[in-house]
Amino acid sequence: MTKVTAQMSVSLDGYYAGPLYSGDGNWMESAEAAGFFRITRWVIDAMAWRERLGFAGGERSTNSDIIAETFEAAGAYVMGRRMADGGELPWGEEPPFHAPVFVVTHRTRETLVRQGGTSFTYVTDGIASAVEQARAAAKGKNVAVAGGGSLVRQVLKAGLLDELELHIVPVVLGAGMRLLDAGLELADKEAMEFTPTRVVHTPEATHVRYTVNGRAALVLDDRGSGAGVPGADGP
Repeated sequence: MTKVTAQMSVSLDGYYAGPLYSGDGNWMESAEAAGFFRITRWVIDAMAWRERLGFAGGERSTNSDIIAETFEAAGAYVMGRRMADGGELPWGEEPPFHAPVFVVTHRTRETLVRQGGTSFTYVTDGIASAVEQARAAAKGKNVAVAGGGSLVRQVLKAGLLDELELHIVPVVLGAGMRLLDAGLELADKEAMEFTPTRVVHTPEATHVRYTVNGRAALVLDDRGSGAGVPGADGP
């Protein structure tokens, strides 16, 4: 069955990049980039990632296996326009996806066809439409929400995400772009519940996979009231 999945690398304090780049100067020299590259450092030497980008070398490791598994499971992708525009030149003529990519945007553009089975279709009628188009193109495999973080948060907020995998990197950034923040627009006394289904530890990152259970009311329990506690009503 097709699932809508997402995976993000985050710091211990929940950031996936440094503070948002203002657009002045060189992005590579920005605080946003510095945080992003630290959080995704665990990916760089993984053989599965390097192979996808056409680079030689790399380590066959647990981290590499997780990356390979993620690519293999995806039959189509949903992506934000900022990520698509930023990756267009670095990814070159054969981007690493090897599957249809549906880009959520407000600006129209003709479908961009690349080598290796990757195409970029620009969807202007909302996230739900992009997800549905990706489902149809995935041929029974998963739809992977590739990011960035703002798009993952919007898909989660809309109740469209089935599974979230966080790659938790042992570093504290202190400030930056947070994945799970007030943008989820949870009501007072409301939470979003998850069930962890897999935890894989490596020195570079702890990979935690969650099933998304959705929104739920926060209900006060009876702690401290003595109800149901042996001896709470006296001897």
